[in-house]
Amino acid sequence: MKVLVTGGAGFIGTSVVRHLLGEHGAAVVNLDKLTYAGSNPPLGELAAPGRYWLEVADVADGPRVREIFARHRPDAVMHLAAETHVDRSIDRPDDFIATNLLGTFTLLEAARDYWRGLAAAEGARFRFHHISTDEVFGSLGADGRFTEETRYQPNSPYSASKAGADHLVRAWHATYGLPVVTTNCSNNYGPWQFPEKLIPLVILNALDGAALPVYGTGGNVRDWLHVEDHARALALVLQHGRTGETYNVGGGEERSNIEIVRQICAILDEARPDSPHRPHDRLIRFVADRPGHDQRYAIDDTKLRHELRWAPRESLESGLRKTVRWYLDNRDWWAPIRSGVYRGERLGTAASVAP
Repeated sequence: MKVLVTGGAGFIGTSVVRHLLGEHGAAVVNLDKLTYAGSNPPLGELAAPGRYWLEVADVADGPRVREIFARHRPDAVMHLAAETHVDRSIDRPDDFIATNLLGTFTLLEAARDYWRGLAAAEGARFRFHHISTDEVFGSLGADGRFTEETRYQPNSPYSASKAGADHLVRAWHATYGLPVVTTNCSNNYGPWQFPEKLIPLVILNALDGAALPVYGTGGNVRDWLHVEDHARALALVLQHGRTGETYNVGGGEERSNIEIVRQICAILDEARPDSPHRPHDRLIRFVADRPGHDQRYAIDDTKLRHELRWAPRESLESGLRKTVRWYLDNRDWWAPIRSGVYRGERLGTAASVAP
C-alpha cells in the first residue's frame, strides 16, 4: 500500500509516517510545506529508496498537488496538514483559513479527480482519511463527553477552520461519493512536539528555570492522548474504518492544565535531582487567560474501541515520563528552535471582541 500523508513532517504526522513505514510496511509519500513546525526528523533506515518520498509543497497549491497524485499514484490519503496552534490562530486567523479550509478543499478536489480516473478495483480500495480535532465540538461543562454525533460549536479561529474542513469532507462524500473517513482526536503529546504547546513548553521552560505560564486558574480540562497511540488508531481507521463514518480517538486521561504542569514538575524533580530550579513547581505563574478558552474537552471513543478493537497502550503517567525523558535526551532537536524560531514567548493575546 502506498499512502499520501499530508503534513507528515509535523508532530502527529511524524509518528504516523514512522508507524506506516515500520509496523505496517507501507510506502509513504510525505507532502509537507515544511513550515516553522515541520521539524521533519530523520527516519533512518525507514526511509528506504522506493518506500519513502518527501514532496515539499503547499496543500493549497492545486497544480502541484495534482502532479504529486499523478506521479506517485497513492492507494490512500491521510490528511494531517494543518495550522494547529490555537494561540497563533487568534493572532493570524488568515493562515488557518488558507491552510485548513482552502487547503482541504484543494486536496479534496485533487483526490476526487484522481479517484475518478482509477480502474474500478483501485477506486474501490481508495480511501481519503481526514484527521481532525475534538475542538470542533466546543466546550463541555462538568459532565458528559463528545460523541461522533455531538453538535459542532467551534470557539476559536483554529477550531472553526477545522470544523469547516470536516464539513467539506462530509459533503464531498455525500455529493460526489468520494470514499472518506474522518477522525476527531483529543489533545496529543509526545516526542517531536513543537515547544509552543503546553507540555513541551513547560518541560523546556522548567529546564531553563523560566516561568511556567498557566492560563487563568489552570482549571481547563483536556483529555490527553499519546501521539504513538493516536498513530496506531489512525492506521486502523484507514484500513478498517467504514466509509463515510467518523471515529473519535481519545486517551481516556482527563486532567486540568494545572495538574499536568504539576505532574511534569514532579517528574523533573526526580529526573534532575541536582537542578538549581527544584522544586520546579515554584516556577508556576498564573497569567491572563486566552480569549475564548474552552473549559473542558472529553472524548467518548467507544465506537473506535468496539469496532476496531483499539485501546491506548500508554497511560498518562507512563507517557509523560517517556515524553519528559525524550526532551531531556534530545536537546539537539529542540535547542535550535528555542534559540531562534520560537523562544517561548506568549502568543494569542488579542483581545476578545464582543458580538
